[in-house]
Amino acid sequence: MALPYICNRKFLLATLVFFFVNFLNAATDLQPEIKFESKNIQIGNKKLSVEFAVSPEQHAKGLMYRDQLKENEGMLFVFDQDQILSFWMKNTLIDLSIAYINKKLKIVDIQEMKATSPLETGSLMTYPSKKPAMYALEMPKGWFKKNNIIIGQRLKLTKK
Repeated sequence: MALPYICNRKFLLATLVFFFVNFLNAATDLQPEIKFESKNIQIGNKKLSVEFAVSPEQHAKGLMYRDQLKENEGMLFVFDQDQILSFWMKNTLIDLSIAYINKKLKIVDIQEMKATSPLETGSLMTYPSKKPAMYALEMPKGWFKKNNIIIGQRLKLTKK
């Protein structure tokens, strides 16, 4: 009779650990709803609507928990100065492409980033820029390649 009791204890313990880890993951994101302002930008002949992430709180939240992005929508992360930027995909459910852009609004690097699961608890892969950048533009996976956007092209802000 002890065997079923031990198995049930192991199952109960595993279930409790699972819920505890998920609670800790969720608790780190339990901040007030973070709002992003949307603006239009242009790269080459492509016009995009992007959300601007300017504050540290907006940088930290980014595109977490989104399960889709429309074709010409993304997020532009804005920093104070050119520097080596490094992004991760914590709680990001969709694959993304990222373009790093310098203070002269010129694309200096483009990379592909893999989605992660909210259940991942180990160290996450990071995606550092190859050159200093002041902006990072996240778009749906493969967007830059599909639209023939390459290193050296410039970003333009447009009127809404």
